Amino acid sequence: MTDAVLKIKQWGNSLGVRLPTAIARAAHLLVDQQVRVSVKGDQVVITPMTDVHLSLEQRLAAYDPTCHDGEVMATSECVGADRRY
Repeated sequence: MTDAVLKIKQWGNSLGVRLPTAIARAAHLLVDQQVRVSVKGDQVVITPMTDVHLSLEQRLAAYDPTCHDGEVMATSECVGADRRY
């Protein structure tokens, strides 16, 4: 079992806890993944949302080449096999 003792911090008008990498990995949590936070008795429970299916348009809208080591290609001129003579 992976566990950690953390402090709750002020985050704007809310409270927040930063999850250590070991905890996130053990729970199979990913950056920008949606989770449900609920209270059961005196416990706070974080449940990963895995039923979210994005359309191709939603996936492309969320794609950021700077985060995925992609590159921006110039589209003003043809290159390679696309070159027309």
